[in-house]
Amino acid sequence: MDTEVNQPEVVSPVRRRSRVQQQDSVESSLSVKEPVPIPPDLAQRIRLRAKELKIRQKDRSWAAEVVNDFRENLLRFLKNSSDQPLFQSANFLTTGSYFEKVKIDTPDEFDMMLKLLVPSRFNTTTLDAGLFYRIDLTRPTRNPIKDFLLDDRLTLSSSKILTEMFRLVRKFLKTYRVPDHRCRWELNRKKPNSPAVTLSLCRRDSGGEELISVDVVPALEVQSWPPAVRNGPDVDRWLGTKLRQEIRSLPCYFVPKRQKGRKLSEDGKESWRISFSHVEKKIITSHGNKKTCCESRGTKCCRKQCLMLLKSLIEGLKRRYPKELEDLCSYHGKTAFLHTLSTRYDDSYWAPQQLPSCFLQLVAALQDHARTSSLPHFFVQDSNLFATSMFPRRAQEFLVKVLEEQMKEGLPLLSPPSLLPSLKPVTIGTKMNPEELPEKSHPLISSDWLKLILVIVVVVVFGVKFLCF
Repeated sequence: MDTEVNQPEVVSPVRRRSRVQQQDSVESSLSVKEPVPIPPDLAQRIRLRAKELKIRQKDRSWAAEVVNDFRENLLRFLKNSSDQPLFQSANFLTTGSYFEKVKIDTPDEFDMMLKLLVPSRFNTTTLDAGLFYRIDLTRPTRNPIKDFLLDDRLTLSSSKILTEMFRLVRKFLKTYRVPDHRCRWELNRKKPNSPAVTLSLCRRDSGGEELISVDVVPALEVQSWPPAVRNGPDVDRWLGTKLRQEIRSLPCYFVPKRQKGRKLSEDGKESWRISFSHVEKKIITSHGNKKTCCESRGTKCCRKQCLMLLKSLIEGLKRRYPKELEDLCSYHGKTAFLHTLSTRYDDSYWAPQQLPSCFLQLVAALQDHARTSSLPHFFVQDSNLFATSMFPRRAQEFLVKVLEEQMKEGLPLLSPPSLLPSLKPVTIGTKMNPEELPEKSHPLISSDWLKLILVIVVVVVFGVKFLCF
């Protein structure tokens, strides 16, 4: 899942402006040059991997059915729950890579923001460069949110909201049943700095293997953006001033995420992080310089494919070097991607036939961000996601090194992973379309079942031969 990093370092506006201008001129000059020759085998590998990243339709359908049933029933439970009125008016906002249609390989992760209505009058106090805030009501209230205030009866407690969300989901799971009787939802333990209630869809047999993970994140919907981000992202040349105005007219959201660190202040322990997941979804959906980009009758581009390839490469790096690249996440790649799109904004730069070249330029951009220790948050430009306090310099240097090695060796970690079993359940004894048969042993059929079936087949065959004699 796309997870934003915590408490980035403040970047000097002068230094940031010079870096952005320098990066803009460099990437703009690169975009008009002739593409660098790419070895045919590497270009073919990139194109092949891009095709394989698409989620299989049968997996998508089954996962969507299971997750939608969970979401609809949870929302119905909350609306009918009389013990906590604040959650009765809640609604879901779908965010994350699956709903941006850039999820890769298998639909095994879903993000859901649960929108909570709050009083319109309150103050936000920034606790860093513009990502973390304290939220205070301007005056005492009788609104149901009063149950989640601190002792001063004005400051909204992020920990109380998240604890209540856990309690309600736990209560909901006691009576809810998954449509597929071979699966069950399990509530994961609360993570110290996570704003989410995480659930795992597990099979009932074979040790409870996880099939799908869902993050339910309570979020406060706010109509006015805080001063630190009020201007919105710089997308005028890329998406146009009209779309930028549309983005600015959208509400923003605050999720209950505490700042990272050991010696936190009381405000830090009850902090809220601003979230732009819904805006990111709109930007990636409306990604073209021209409105018709990638529409049914419009010109196609390779932007989304490049992001999916970068996500695949980052996942491969983290699998290979889990300790050295522990701090690296897909959100770093997504941020580098958005910066690259804002500078290489013309649709002609992202023509489908230029996929290998565009992807390699995106990898080089991430490498440059790590080399200079500078990756400004796309919406909060004064926040550096590659701050050494959050992403150690040693890890940055290691990332630069392994990306160089990958480029020299032809991106071996971009090769497709081992054949993934289908998520769609297979029921023994029912008629199936041959195309729906799993390519490999299915996660919902245990090895014991397969052995039993084999024994039955052998007995039947020998029984028939014996009767014939």
